[in-house]
Amino acid sequence: MLGKLARKVFGTPNDRKIKATRPIVDKINALEPEFEKLDDAGLVAKTAEFRERLEKGESLDHLLPEAFANCREGAKRALGLRAFDVQLMGGIFLHQGNIAEMKTGEGKTLMSTFAAYLNALTGRGVHIVTVNDYLAKRDAEWMAKVYGALGLTTGVIYPQQPEQEKKAAYECDITYATNNELGFDYLRDNMKSDIRQMHQRDHYFAIVDEVDSILIDEARTPLIISGPADDRSDLYVAIDKLIPELNEDHYEVDEKTRNVSFTDEGNEYLEEHLHARGLLPEGQSLYDPESTTVVHHVNQAIRAHKLFLKDKDYIVRDGEAMLIDEFTGRMMSGRRLSDGLHQAIEAKEGLEIKPENVTLASVTFQNYFRLYEKLGGMTGTASTEADEFMEIYGLGVVEVPTNRPIARIDEDDQVYRTAREKYAAIVEEIKLAHERQQPVLLGTTSIEKSEMLSQMLTQAGVPHNVLNARQHEKEAQIVADAGRLGAVTIATNMAGRGTDIKLGGNVEFKIMEAIEANPDRHPDDIRAEIEEAHKADEQAVKDAGGLFVLASERHESRRIDNQLRGRAGRQGDPGRSSFFLSLEDDLMRIFGSDRLDKVLSSLGMKEGEAIVHPWVNKSLERAQAKVEGRNFDMRKQILKFDDVMNDQRKMIFAQRREIMESTDQSEIIEDMREDVIEDLVDTFCPPRSYSDQWDLQGLYAACIEKLGIDVPVMAWGAEDGVDQDVVKERITEAADAFMASKEEAFGPDNMRSIEKQVLLQTIDKKWREHLLTLEHLRSVIGFRSYAQRDPLNEYKNEAFQLFQNLLEGLRETVTEQLSQIRPMTEEERQQMMAELREQQQAMQAALRAQQEAAAPVLSETAADGSAPTEAAAAPVEYANAIPGFDENDRSTWGNPGRNDLCPCGSGEKFKHCHGSLV
Repeated sequence: MLGKLARKVFGTPNDRKIKATRPIVDKINALEPEFEKLDDAGLVAKTAEFRERLEKGESLDHLLPEAFANCREGAKRALGLRAFDVQLMGGIFLHQGNIAEMKTGEGKTLMSTFAAYLNALTGRGVHIVTVNDYLAKRDAEWMAKVYGALGLTTGVIYPQQPEQEKKAAYECDITYATNNELGFDYLRDNMKSDIRQMHQRDHYFAIVDEVDSILIDEARTPLIISGPADDRSDLYVAIDKLIPELNEDHYEVDEKTRNVSFTDEGNEYLEEHLHARGLLPEGQSLYDPESTTVVHHVNQAIRAHKLFLKDKDYIVRDGEAMLIDEFTGRMMSGRRLSDGLHQAIEAKEGLEIKPENVTLASVTFQNYFRLYEKLGGMTGTASTEADEFMEIYGLGVVEVPTNRPIARIDEDDQVYRTAREKYAAIVEEIKLAHERQQPVLLGTTSIEKSEMLSQMLTQAGVPHNVLNARQHEKEAQIVADAGRLGAVTIATNMAGRGTDIKLGGNVEFKIMEAIEANPDRHPDDIRAEIEEAHKADEQAVKDAGGLFVLASERHESRRIDNQLRGRAGRQGDPGRSSFFLSLEDDLMRIFGSDRLDKVLSSLGMKEGEAIVHPWVNKSLERAQAKVEGRNFDMRKQILKFDDVMNDQRKMIFAQRREIMESTDQSEIIEDMREDVIEDLVDTFCPPRSYSDQWDLQGLYAACIEKLGIDVPVMAWGAEDGVDQDVVKERITEAADAFMASKEEAFGPDNMRSIEKQVLLQTIDKKWREHLLTLEHLRSVIGFRSYAQRDPLNEYKNEAFQLFQNLLEGLRETVTEQLSQIRPMTEEERQQMMAELREQQQAMQAALRAQQEAAAPVLSETAADGSAPTEAAAAPVEYANAIPGFDENDRSTWGNPGRNDLCPCGSGEKFKHCHGSLV
């Protein structure tokens, strides 16, 4: 009660944040006439002026009103769009490092340009992050007009992009990219061996679009760059055949935690049948350490069968099991489940089983985006996850008011006893809306349900479009048409992401279609005609009640429900939303619908009747909040473990970068060598021990193996006054002299290059091995809880020790490899060159034979007496072409091309023969 009273008197914290921006917005508006007077060149000049003022020490906050006014004027001229005051507010919140929550259709894409422009003035680059490649390219192309009008450059990052183009895109002032590409490029950059090959120059400021989807929904899955491991496809297939034979007494499925485990009866059954099929050796049980691999594969197979459903969690397309994003319903091309789970799904579906991968590099989205000095985000639904955004990323959530009041009517949920009654009611409701020409957007949670409802609507004679992962290529077109008069659209978890549903249909799509269909007509005439007709269509849809969003089920997350609901009522348009539920829905069934079922039964509800009450809504929201809380705890736990690796990852990546930026690693190499020598002497000649206790034979062998030097350590042990320090000093002097002789043989520049490559290659190899070890450690560390020990602390301690081992192994391996390199002898070089020449001659002979078999031999003159149309592949052509040609006299050869056959007749290319001597 007191809380409500305080909010009425003082306003909410959100209200106070909004109020604080009003004076800044007023200042921007007051500057508008001044910037309207500038010509186009004047806007660009202002950008140069702002940069100059920044260099002189002025702050971005001080520049904000003028920069925003300049950006608004640039957008007005480039796009014909004048930003609303609420968009300026959103831009201020983004610049301050907050999440701006703006309702659908309020113009988030344009809003982001203000914060991006202001921060790009620093010259450090701004990244604008989107959820898919289509949006990245569309937004970059669209907003580049604004940035171009202000004198800034815009780039876009996309998969399989040419290296030079990608590097140029990262050098731009503002770069659009997907979260996946940014994360993968970060990992790829830290696998490069030359600083010039790296693309990402800085992690200064990022604006994340659909921030809840990227930083929360996708944060559970780390980005992994992997390489192939051993092929075990036979084992997957053999185990997969066993799973369908299990009955319900053999396993237990926990839908709340999405886990499945075997009962004692199931373990006995498995052990018996694994023995029978030769998958488990006789006398070996499932509980033996040697059975770990088989048990792991069996567990993944049961998960693939019982937890991962076709057309919900994945679809089969072009012989591949393509994962479906549970939050957006889109296919996740190139993404695969780890730990053999994807292979288990492929075995289940009878597909080609691709080999498992080993991790080469990995990072979570949480730790990638926390690299940025400043982070901002925008979405229509973030407030329900405000605690997580603040705790993990330090991001505040501010609800930006709408430009016009929301006119959408949100109805209470309708709860039916059975799914059959619910679906029948949905079809009837859609038929009624279709009769009055009201456009309907029907949201479903899976492809299977969307296609079932599609069949029911077809039987009812209702024309409609279906949008799910199977039709994702047509997404923009289907969503653009969803607001047309009488349109019915079924969408799976992806209602209009990135494309507004405009009442009457999307006028720009209509114009493009008409221009393509009528190439003879002038585009301006087509535009004028369609825009006029669109006004009438838009008004007709408004008169019919606007867009009707009808959801067939509640999602686990309230945000997804709000995203679907938010498609209606954009920019003050009329609209309506309603959720039709049943006690058989997953959420209702898992989270205790038994009591509600008893209540409905006692009320004597008839077939087809629904219960509608605000209390039901609140009860469901509480269930969703519980699920969200549990998912948050899971993500926090994942992050705690990844933070341990992240500290090590940053140290390794920083070390790699330092090595690549440096031209001389000799000091690092020398320090490593001294550490190795110290360890060797301490091992074989322990401190505070006598010389007769030393293992001099072992030290002698270790010096040859690790340092490549033959030193008389046996004789040193017999000398008086020789202690450990003297031994270290003598071995160090010998090792330094040995490496100095190598440097003299190779040359200083070559030696520095060799040292750099050996360092980088060894770091990468050791890091890959370390990642694999950490993965194995992580998979078993949970069992420590049975011994009343905290798994996280155990993981931290062991990971630290493993990292220490990595660093020690790194020093030893680098020192050993550098001690073993040596220049080629002249005999070895000649032998290698001879082998190369033989290979080239064999290739040339094979090529000539192939050409002769494929086409007739060209004569030296054509039939009409003209010059040959193609050069013959033999030195004789030089004799014909050059007067006085002599294959033994190089001065008569003219100027053969580097890839031509050498005129001497060797059969090699000129660059590999006489050309190599030039």
